[in-house]
Formats: sequence, structure tokens, C-alpha cells
Amino acid sequence: MAKISKKKAAARAQFEGKANLTVEDAITLVKGAASAKFDETVEIALNLGVDPRHADQMVRGVVTLPAGTGKDVRVAVFARGPKADEAKAAGADIVGAEDLMETIQSGKIEFDRCIATPDMMPLVGRLGKILGPRNLMPNPKVGTVTMDVKSAVEAAKGGEVQFKAEKAGVVHAGIGKVSFDADKLAQNLRAFVDAVSRAKPSGAKGTYMKKVSISSTMGPGVSVDVASATAN
Repeated sequence: MAKISKKKAAARAQFEGKANLTVEDAITLVKGAASAKFDETVEIALNLGVDPRHADQMVRGVVTLPAGTGKDVRVAVFARGPKADEAKAAGADIVGAEDLMETIQSGKIEFDRCIATPDMMPLVGRLGKILGPRNLMPNPKVGTVTMDVKSAVEAAKGGEVQFKAEKAGVVHAGIGKVSFDADKLAQNLRAFVDAVSRAKPSGAKGTYMKKVSISSTMGPGVSVDVASATAN
């Protein structure tokens, strides 16, 4: 059995017996327990009353966090001609067509978001088995298949977060860094929860938002009172 460091043991002790905290108390706890040498990400997980295997219960969407993510998002764009130039001018890290496809097929994926113009989708479609499992496949529903590549790149760089329910009905994302002010993390958390609430699918039955929890990258998690998380 792996030995737990004194720092981790102390962090876990702070969380014992604590559950369903207000957003503010949960953030204070997570920030105070973070002890890694790097600026940890504050991560949120939502347990939803859905079964994403059914098309009418899929939860998917995008939200722009008011305080940003604190993360340098690397963006790849599939485009040609003027649209490729537009993507580069907007700050895209990688821009290409067949050459980009070949790079991805070789196993080199050096980006966090993938955007494509509609005419490029027959090409991008060949990468479904590679990009799909990594949640990187461009999709018009979240604005990553678009002719307005400038806005899409700027949004990706400016704090936009995509979300998608996994098989168990869990949605998770990073909502900022431990170094963020607590009030900014609270704003981001509530904005994310609100976006997932608004993405409630028609086939969802019973309690939709079952549980909300947050943690830092290396720290323990704590549950957040759903009413507090959904308060505006």
C-alpha cells in the first residue's frame, strides 16, 4: 500500500466529517489544503441523473467562465486559405489541413481544443477515433465547427470551457486555479453549474443535479450544497 505523505494526511484530516458545504466554505477549504509546488487547478464534478447512452439524455455544452480558467489553452484549427490566415491572426497555435491530419494520425496531439471550418469536416471526420475519445472532435453544437474561426479561437483562449457527460452521468471540468481569489472561483463555479443546468436534456427524469463536488488537482474532494451552487 502506498505511503501517504504528511502533507496529504494533514489535508485529508481537514476534510474529515465535512460535506455539503456552501460554495464559499468549500472553496476556502480546497484552497487552504492545496500544498503542491505548482498552481493547482480547482476541479468540479457534477453527478447528474442522466444516462448519456440514450440520445435524449446526453448533456453537452459550453460556457465562458467570468474569471477565465487560468490555463494557457492550445488551439488547433483545420482551415485553408483566408480562414487559415484568420485563425493564425486570432492566435491559433496550430493551423493546417492534410498536414495537420497526418500529424494527429502519427500520435502527435499538442493542443487542448480543435476547431474546423465546415468544409474541412470530411477530412476531420477521418480522425474521429482519435479525437473523439479525447473530447477534441469539432462539433457545431459547441461552436467548434464554424466559419467564424476568429471568434472561436478567441473564445477558446479567453476562458471558454466545454463539457460533456461521461458514461456514468458525470460532468467535470477545471474552473480556475488555486491562486484565484475565492470570489472569482465562486463566480466560475456558479457559472459552470448554471450552464450545465440549462443543458438539461428532455429525457432527464427525477433529480437532475444529484451532487456537486470540488477538489484541487492533488487534494481531496468535498461535496458542495446543490442549492448554494445553483444560487445566483
